[in-house]
Order: sequence, then structure tokens, then C-alpha cells
Amino acid sequence: MNTTSNDTAGLAETSPELPAPHGAFSRKLEYFLAFILVCAVIVAYLPVWRATFIWDDAAHLTENPVIVGPQGLKEIWTTRAARICPLTLTTFWVEHALWGLRPLPYHLVNVLLHAANALLLCRVLRRLGMTAAAAWLGAGLWALHPVQVETVAWVTELKNTQSGFFFLLTILFFLKWWGRDPENVSGRRFYLWALIFGAMAMASKSSTVVLPVVLGLCAWWMDGKWKWRNLFILAPFFLMTLVASAVSIWTQHLEGTSNAEWALAAPERMVVAGKVIWFYLGKLLWPHPLMLIYPQWKINAGPALSWLPLLAAGAVLFLLWWNRRNSWRPLFFAFAYFLVALLPVLGLIDHTFLAFSFVGDHFQYLASMGPLALIAVGLTWLASVFRKNGTWWLAVFCAGLFLILGALSWQHAVVYQNPESLWADTLQKNPECEIACVNLASILLRRGDEEGAIAYYEKTLRFKPDSMAAHNNLAWIYVTTTQASLRNGNRALELAREADQITHGNNAMVIRTLAAAFAELGRFNEAQKTAQKALALAQKQGKTSLEQQIQGDLTHYVAGTPIQ
Repeated sequence: MNTTSNDTAGLAETSPELPAPHGAFSRKLEYFLAFILVCAVIVAYLPVWRATFIWDDAAHLTENPVIVGPQGLKEIWTTRAARICPLTLTTFWVEHALWGLRPLPYHLVNVLLHAANALLLCRVLRRLGMTAAAAWLGAGLWALHPVQVETVAWVTELKNTQSGFFFLLTILFFLKWWGRDPENVSGRRFYLWALIFGAMAMASKSSTVVLPVVLGLCAWWMDGKWKWRNLFILAPFFLMTLVASAVSIWTQHLEGTSNAEWALAAPERMVVAGKVIWFYLGKLLWPHPLMLIYPQWKINAGPALSWLPLLAAGAVLFLLWWNRRNSWRPLFFAFAYFLVALLPVLGLIDHTFLAFSFVGDHFQYLASMGPLALIAVGLTWLASVFRKNGTWWLAVFCAGLFLILGALSWQHAVVYQNPESLWADTLQKNPECEIACVNLASILLRRGDEEGAIAYYEKTLRFKPDSMAAHNNLAWIYVTTTQASLRNGNRALELAREADQITHGNNAMVIRTLAAAFAELGRFNEAQKTAQKALALAQKQGKTSLEQQIQGDLTHYVAGTPIQ
């Protein structure tokens, strides 16, 4: 293994094996740039200092029994409660022990981890042979790009920032080991640390299972060619990938990814994958509009044109591979890395977010490093073309670019300050977003604005007539409202029956609503039987809180009174 091939000689950072590159930055300048980058990230994300918890934070943190009790660390690591991120949940458990459920510390940890990831990215890019200027520029572009806001401003996406931290450490230590004497004690230590950090990355979020392929790409880049013995070197990483993938598929299945609404035929999945690739590249080049839930695409694999995005991606990859031995080599490396990092979220395998959209900004947190680093290389190359004023031009241009990206990130981070601002922004940009409508209705309902909530639920049913949540929640309002003018047992029964049909009689919460509608109409025998069915289903599904609520309902039905 030799890191000084013709392709990378003289470009890698100063080390015992390699000469210093031309134009290397002084150590003081490196420290200064690190300080500036961290400060820039903190300033760009100042709005999160006033942010609360938002969507999905309840399931992962604020109402998660393994975090707030009665369960704990044992259940995180030994039961399905681990979901796809046991190490991330462990971090939440530690944070909860330190500062309870105050939102600010959780947000600060996320912001600081993101800043640390930017610094690590710079070190990795230097190890891969990029000049100091290009590496710092690439790290800055990635750190301040507004597509990262969804990850950094959303507490739940500690999954991303923490897994990204260990992901980059894995690559860094693997590159530190690469090219050293296999018998060298220091070299073996670097490889061992790479294995440890790789396991921690996969335990933080299962999408990092692509690490072995990424490391294989790095090995190819450093050697200038692929060596089949690399498979032996990467075997332990592939073994970790198999274990992490199996656990992830199992937990995702338990969360409902096998539902019929997720079902896509293989051709449709391929069509989705092609569209996803170009969608994410487009957002990197033009990050507008950005939203939490993008409109769900209508997929039809029949027309030949629907295959064009996938064919274009394949053609680009093949063309770059064909020219991998010339100046196009960095383009192939960056594009191949981008595709590999996106593999878990291309829609080829099921994941829970597919219920809402095929794409989400947080899914390209790691993948975006490749294209943005390539852009940085391009900018520094352009600066070198204009030798006389190139450095000055690059500094001014990049300062302006960072200001724009930082301002866009700050502006977008404001949206994530609370659930209402988040869902209002989503609904403004995606007017037919079911979950935005339903969640805004729930917010109004908690404020006591029942008429406002009804309006949102009715709006949802106009563009999504099969919305279970809108049917069920609207029915619940009609049987529990304190406003006599709004109570409507017949309408509630109609809506609850629709919701029960949509869920095929397998949702305890919906069946509970159906029982309440019977009681509102004075049909207490039917209400008792239906509530008993809901209770049995809640017990079977382990929904303790719902089980207690249904038992309370039954006391009313036995007494011959509707619930209040």
C-alpha cells in the first residue's frame, strides 16, 4: 500500500511519510480557520437557542420510556426500543440525566457536533490529498449549507450529527493507517480505532452501513487502482454492516414499513432512486425551497421518460469511471461517494420516512460532502488559473458565498424554533401535506380552538380523503367537545367507521373513538363491546397509556354516560 502514487504524490498533508504540499497553511493559520469556522456555525444556528422540541422528538426523547423512564439503558441495548440508533439513544439518556428536558442543551450539543464534523471533514479531505485551501473551503461549504439545517436544528437528528462524527473518525483513522507497515504497532492501532469508530457510527445510525464501500473508495483513491486484497482488509467492516443492517431492517419492520401503503414494485423503486439522486444534487446547487416534508411524487414506471433520471445517473457514473485515469478521476470519486452514501435512502429499501416523502434534507447530510468538496476543488482550480489575482479573488468570492449560505441557514433555522412555525412553513410550501395539516390542527386543539382544528381536519379530507388521522381526530372532537353546537354523534360515527375501515380494524385508538361515538348516540352496549375490543388490541400491542384511557372510558359506558 503506497500513498505516494502519481495521482496523489505531493498533495497529502504533512506526515512522517509524506512531504508538505505546496501552499501548506501554517499551524497558526489552521487554528485560526478552525476558530472562524466554529464561530460561523454557531452564529448561523443562533435561532436554535430559542428552539423547543419538534416533530418526532417525543418518540425519540421527551416521551421515550427508555429515556424518561420507567425503562433505561438495558432496554436500549437489549430490546427493539433501540430502533436504528442505540448509541444515539444512549447519548439522549446521558443528556437527560444531566439536564433533564430543557431544549437548549440538546440543541447546543447538535450544533457543536456539526461544527466538530466540519473540522473532521477538513482533516479527511487533507488526508485524501486536497490542498489546505480546498479542504477548508469544502468544509466551510458543507458546514454552512442550508440543507444541513434540518439535521442540526432538529434534536432527533442527533442520529445524523453523532453518526457523522464517528463516520468521519473512521475514515480519518483508516487513512492514517493506510500505507503504513502492517507490522507497525502504531499502524495496527489506527486500524483498530477505525474499527471501533465504525461500530460506533453504525450504532448511532444504521445508514452508515455504507462505510465499508466508502473505505474501499478511499483505498482505491489512495493507491490509484483497486486491489482485491482490500476485501480482506475491509472484511471486519462488512461483517459489522451485515449485523447493523439486519437489526435496522428488523426494527423498521416493527415500526410498520411492511404496510401496504409502502409497497412499491422493483421498477418503481428504481425510478424513485433516479429521481432522488438528482433531487439532492439540485438542492445542493439551488437550496430553494427547503421544507421538512416535500410533496410525495406520483410514481409510474411505465413511460420511458420516467427512467431518464436513473439512466442519466448511470451514464454519468460510467463515463466518469471510463475516464478515471485522467483528470476526471476526482469527479468519479466524488460522484461515486455521493451515490454510495445515498444508497440506504434511495427508496430501494423501506424506511419509515417513506410514509411522508421519498426525500428529506437530512438524508444527504453525509452524501453532500462529496459534491461540495468537489466544488471547492473547482473553485481553487479557477483561482490558480488567474494566477495574478487568483488568491484575492477566491478569498473575496468565498467570503461572500459563506455569508450567503450562513444567512440562508440562519433564516431556515428560524422555522425550526417550534412545532407551529415548522408545520406552518411546511404547509405554505406544500399545501397538500397531510401531516402538517393534522399537526397544526392538534396544536389549535390544545389551545382550545376546536373550530380552527376542525377546519384543518376538513381541509385534510378534501385533498386526502383516506386520511386516517383526520377522520379519527375529527370524530374525537365531535364526541368530546364542550361546545354543544359542535357535538355531533352521527357525524362522529360516520368518520370513526371510515377510519376503522382505512386501518382494517387494527388500530386501537380508532376503535376507541368508534366506541365513544356509539356512546354519544346512547348505544352503550355497542360502546362497551367496541371498547373491550379496543382494550384487547391495546394490550396486545403493548400500548399501556392507551389501555388505561380505554379502561376509564368503560366506566362511563357501564354507567350509561358518554365520555366528557
